[in-house]
Amino acid sequence: MHRLLLLCSLVLAGALHGAGSTRPNFLVIIADDLHWRDLGVAGNPDVQTPRIDRFAREGVTLHGMFTPSPTCSPARHALYTGLYPVRSGAYPNHTMVDAGTKSVFTHLNAAGYRTALLGKQHVQPAASFPFENLGAEADDAAALARFIARDPGQPWFAVVASNDPHSPWTRGPKHRYDPAKLTLPPWLHDNAETRATLAAYYAEITQLDTQVGAVLDAVDHAGQAGNTLVLFLSEQGAQMPGGGKWTLYDNGIKVSAFARWPGRIAAGSRSAALMQYVDVPPTLLAAAGVDPASIDTGCADAEGRRGFDGRSFLAVLLGQQERLREYVFAQDTAVGVNGNKNPFPKRAVRDDRYKLILNLAPDNEWWIAGIHGSDVFLSWVRDARTNPALAQRVRSHSFKPPEELFDVQGDQLETRNLAADPAYAAIKARLRGELDAWMRQQGDRGLATELAAPSRQPRNAEPGEGTKAGKKGGKKAGKKNP
Repeated sequence: MHRLLLLCSLVLAGALHGAGSTRPNFLVIIADDLHWRDLGVAGNPDVQTPRIDRFAREGVTLHGMFTPSPTCSPARHALYTGLYPVRSGAYPNHTMVDAGTKSVFTHLNAAGYRTALLGKQHVQPAASFPFENLGAEADDAAALARFIARDPGQPWFAVVASNDPHSPWTRGPKHRYDPAKLTLPPWLHDNAETRATLAAYYAEITQLDTQVGAVLDAVDHAGQAGNTLVLFLSEQGAQMPGGGKWTLYDNGIKVSAFARWPGRIAAGSRSAALMQYVDVPPTLLAAAGVDPASIDTGCADAEGRRGFDGRSFLAVLLGQQERLREYVFAQDTAVGVNGNKNPFPKRAVRDDRYKLILNLAPDNEWWIAGIHGSDVFLSWVRDARTNPALAQRVRSHSFKPPEELFDVQGDQLETRNLAADPAYAAIKARLRGELDAWMRQQGDRGLATELAAPSRQPRNAEPGEGTKAGKKGGKKAGKKNP
């Protein structure tokens, strides 16, 4: 089945790039810790994102996009390499891939593209990501415009990686957001501290929207919108209690994703096909006329295969295919996160209805400073002293059962754990079998892999193993990239 879908993608790519046509340009825009629901087009009643909303209407909404990690650095490594985090070695935060691993920048350079990145990098080593550095400020749309215009005869690929709306939430039009008038999502406890923080976070999403508008204008003004495939990704969940970052609930790993390619992608279309960040490199290569199956990623899996973990969803973008994957996978590593207290490895598998999460060190307390040490969470702890229901919610943010099984269609916020219900035993066993097979293919040893996480961070690498820590970029004093 996989080979058939690949063949269909290649036939479509060939039709798009026949005699007399030019290869498309590619632009990927990445937010930073943006919850997938927190856009106007996603149904948020308060946040103001007119440019992103308009962009989404101009192309396809990919409702089934997921990140394989709810943490910035591993998510970006997966997005650029087409490999899941444990296989490439880039699974804790502030991480690096194994030496010799190649990325979509490598592959598109080899195919004759110019490649560049503007904004946040957070990937290492540099040899694996041979892009032209356009600067640390994603606000600098002029730098992107100069890159686009430099050689009109050569196709290009660029990533614009914002630092918004990553904490601390210090940017954007705060005057537009009255904390008292916000509609709080059900995963947030309602108090003054939560409302003030949410308002600041929403203001920074509006700042992101301004950035996105400027970037899209640069493409339009260069006269290249018609031959440019643009993909917008929200990255992962927000850094608030219940907001999803560092968790494998859908609040953490589900992604807002929109793609525009005038004349190729139908405006206003939608797809529910399950897909992941690792599928992006094969898709771009297929659209460029390169066979993804021909690629050596430079990194073998546990079974010796050197191709992508991802697969092309070009046919989905073009409305020729409704399904891509039966399952998506995700992992989270607590060791190596700034402010981590205990090892707490988590793994997950999800189909279009059910999700299984394994917490591989359930006797440990899950504690991350960016969540549990935040002013918002500490205010919840205070309020929980006189609120038993809130006290239970607070405890659930730190202590997890070994298994969590959810019907994500009937229980979208994943509040009812079905793992112990005999009626779901067969479903749990099926998902566990898929998750175990994925972990074997990745070379994932669970807790042992978690404990080895420091060796995957350049700041802890032995001489000759790694490189200097990556530049994070961003126009934000105090950015910590936790």
